[in-house]
Amino acid sequence: MILLGSRLVLLGLAALTLDQACAFGFGTVQNTGTQWARRSATGLPSILLARQSRALRSTDAGTDTNEVVGSNDDETNRSLKLAADPQVFGTGYSANPGLLEAIQEATDQALSLLPPVHSSQREAQIDLAIVSISSLYDGQASPSIVVPAVLSSANVYGKGVQHLVGCTAGGIISSTPQSAYRQKDGVKRECKAIETEGLPGVSVTLALLPGVHLKTFHVMGDDVPDDVGNVDPMTWKRAVGLQGVNEDENGTDLGKDDPPSFLLLPSPAFSNELDDLMQGLQFVFPGSHTLGGVASTVSTLSRARLFHYDVSDRQCIQTLSDGCLGVALEGDIELKTMIAQGAKPVGGIYRIVSGSDTTIGAIVLDEIATEQVENDETFEEEEDENQDAKAKMSAAYAKARIPKPVLAEVNFVMRTLSDDDQAFMRKAILVGIERGGSIGRTPNELARLAAGEGHRFTVHQVASAGMKDGSITLPLGSVDIEPGTRIRFFVREGGFAKKEVEAIWMGYKKKSLEESFNGTPGGSFSPTACFLMSTLDRGTKLFGGKSGYESSAVSEFLPTVPSISGFFSNGILGQLDDDEVVFHPSAACYCLFGSKTKRPIYSPAKAAEALANEARQQEEDDEVERALEAEDEKRTYRSSQGSASLISDETLAPRSEDGELILKRREIHSGRALTVSAVQWSVAEKTATPNSVLEGFMWDKETEVDRFRERVPLSNLLSQCKLSMMDPSKPQPRDWIGPIKQAASDGTFVIIPECKRIEPVYGSLRKRYDVAKLVKQFIAGGAPSISVNCDAVLFGGSIDDIETARGASSSAAIESASHDGVVLPPILASDLLLYPYQLYKLRLAGADAVTLMVGALAGKDLLYLSKIAGGIGFQTLAVVTSEVQIRSVTQLAPGGITALVISNRELENFSFDESGEQALNLLKSDALAEFRTKHGTEVPILVDGRVGIITRGGNHPSTREYINELKENGAMGAIVSGGLVVANEADFAAALRKIMEES
Repeated sequence: MILLGSRLVLLGLAALTLDQACAFGFGTVQNTGTQWARRSATGLPSILLARQSRALRSTDAGTDTNEVVGSNDDETNRSLKLAADPQVFGTGYSANPGLLEAIQEATDQALSLLPPVHSSQREAQIDLAIVSISSLYDGQASPSIVVPAVLSSANVYGKGVQHLVGCTAGGIISSTPQSAYRQKDGVKRECKAIETEGLPGVSVTLALLPGVHLKTFHVMGDDVPDDVGNVDPMTWKRAVGLQGVNEDENGTDLGKDDPPSFLLLPSPAFSNELDDLMQGLQFVFPGSHTLGGVASTVSTLSRARLFHYDVSDRQCIQTLSDGCLGVALEGDIELKTMIAQGAKPVGGIYRIVSGSDTTIGAIVLDEIATEQVENDETFEEEEDENQDAKAKMSAAYAKARIPKPVLAEVNFVMRTLSDDDQAFMRKAILVGIERGGSIGRTPNELARLAAGEGHRFTVHQVASAGMKDGSITLPLGSVDIEPGTRIRFFVREGGFAKKEVEAIWMGYKKKSLEESFNGTPGGSFSPTACFLMSTLDRGTKLFGGKSGYESSAVSEFLPTVPSISGFFSNGILGQLDDDEVVFHPSAACYCLFGSKTKRPIYSPAKAAEALANEARQQEEDDEVERALEAEDEKRTYRSSQGSASLISDETLAPRSEDGELILKRREIHSGRALTVSAVQWSVAEKTATPNSVLEGFMWDKETEVDRFRERVPLSNLLSQCKLSMMDPSKPQPRDWIGPIKQAASDGTFVIIPECKRIEPVYGSLRKRYDVAKLVKQFIAGGAPSISVNCDAVLFGGSIDDIETARGASSSAAIESASHDGVVLPPILASDLLLYPYQLYKLRLAGADAVTLMVGALAGKDLLYLSKIAGGIGFQTLAVVTSEVQIRSVTQLAPGGITALVISNRELENFSFDESGEQALNLLKSDALAEFRTKHGTEVPILVDGRVGIITRGGNHPSTREYINELKENGAMGAIVSGGLVVANEADFAAALRKIMEES
């Protein structure tokens, strides 16, 4: 609410939190002391009203849905959240000519780059907002509306903004998301940098900083102690508003253990006190990191403003015009700064002969240092100009071997420079003071930066000069002059400034790689954002009219950084090469934000890509699911329809006297000729109907083989098979039954898992049939051998499944290899085999063993196929469902088969004997005894069909009882497929272990 005259008007303040609304309605703007309502004639109420309904919906929804669902352990939730939450910076930009509209657009864009707020995130909030506003808006709207407008726009995100700092600027540095933005080199970049100078613009950066404690403060010049060395640290903290920073819960100072970082935004009027504040921060918080930029304006007609909000103070919605605004950051945050001075060294290197405080009286040429520089540096001029420059410089140096006043040496150096450099030096004298640690390093300035060694000189602009004695004086407090210190002269030049920016980033990358390779603490620093502050004399003025040169370097060297923001200032603060804190009136400061604990970086582009991939994967899954359902219907149609018709007609499939099914082969010629015009057609007079599911299965299998033969004739296939057998690089059949015998040597009932997509009677066994994944799970569960059903007619398999399974078994075995060596689980190909053609195809596919369904083969076919299988290296398993079939196998010569599989399946309709008696009766039969007598007891007997599902045991039936009965009657193991699904459909490795335990 605000008072307008005598009327009480309700504004759309529902978008603010309760504390914000109270401060907004009844607080004062502290820079003028007048109520905010008296300066709100710019249209802010209409904007807030337009956003009211959305904010109300967000607030109401948050009341009901922001609870943690499915967990009563709040402490666990908090610890998991701390470990998983990324450090996030989202930056938005708008050039809308309307201030409120620009703030809304920039904030909305920044919000779109933050992770979505889920219902379980009750504490979601924006920890810090950094705002840069072009001073050109000052003429059309009151600056005091900035903070409420940002708070209103951002309040839809959880608990909204907790801390806000910002200022006006003569130019804006920002970025926009570019999920598809690519440079010429093809590198994908997270954002596109933007720089505008002298134009309307708003940049809003919203930061999520988990594990970071923030405290904002505002200090006036009169409040900063000017004798920091004589003031108690706690007193100094209270004076500038930093009480509680770098202290534990008992108020004890933490010292250097975990120093905080400071972001400062001084007003231009605070420049005189800025040095005292920086010295105090370094004294009270040793080891701390300080950066910032002085607020600026487009023209001198505007007044710089600072913007401040802190949730801990109800009255703290401020628009300020004086003092210094700052934010202290403690905890899981790390800052790295780099400063580009934009100054080119000229002339030789000198030593200070006399001087004190910030005044340099006389200097003398350092011939050794100068000679090193001459040998290392190269000139950009043409050859003739280069020679002329060297001659001039040599003459000047000859006169400089004796101490002279500084201005005298300046005149000598100027004579060697180009016209542009001379013009600059007449307007301003730049002097570089050599920094410590330069011995043994590259003397060339650019080469040092590119090598990651940092600047050699700290450049200062001369504040005043003594016309009588030729001395120069640097800004007060900037340096303490000592005789013997090396200095050098510099000029501002755009070409060199470009090279310096590139060299700084090359040095950063080189140093980061070295630290990472050497295991240096912090070497794996991953920046989450870049804050760039450049001075007003840079930008297009320095870089030859090219906009965005400095900010584009960030995305060039750090393409994964999702946020670039900042502003053009009246001076920058920063640590030169992570060392001393300097105030530079003409430079650029790059500050990289990161996490000490290496939190993950949130990428909006990757998040959007992941969502798109997830939607695409879901669509593919749905399509696969539909295909599986259709395939289920197709595969189960024959068995369900066939058995139903037989039962309804009270007829059974014809059988022979010994009880075996009478099976007819497919009728190929069953029609009469019909001539139509010149074309002769064969028209079927009757359609043959199979009498059993097995008979129909055989007919379809014959058709399938015919189609294979049309593509690859038998002769070609046989040649390929022979070549493969002779090539040692090709897969050769392995011992399939050997690992089973070894596993059963201690009396264990062995479980052989089977990969099967569909069971004809029951439909699909799994929602997603991934052979490779199943094989790896089976091996992880301890399977000695594996069976793969590769029939495509009834069981939904494919011969390609054999190749996939073999490859997966090899890779999985290697991954889980023990010190005893690598064991590759062999593969059994389960299919209805009627022709040698099928055996050759399986041999090329990489199968190790095959099954022969005895009930579908005549005696001579069984003998024929078993001999061919053995001839090409296969182990053969005979599958039987009756005593007659066992006796057929018995007639084979000893060694003709590798194992006997007794099945619970009924071949007439492919259903199972759910009682399991069929297999038990065959195990106890005389036919099996005769088989053992001829073939020996060493031939393994396996069981197939519903093992792991069938239960036995009176009052407490279990699958274990049935397995025990099979084992007691001579079965060595069982081939299991459906039983694994029943045991555990989600984890087949666990399912296999469970059935093994029961055996």
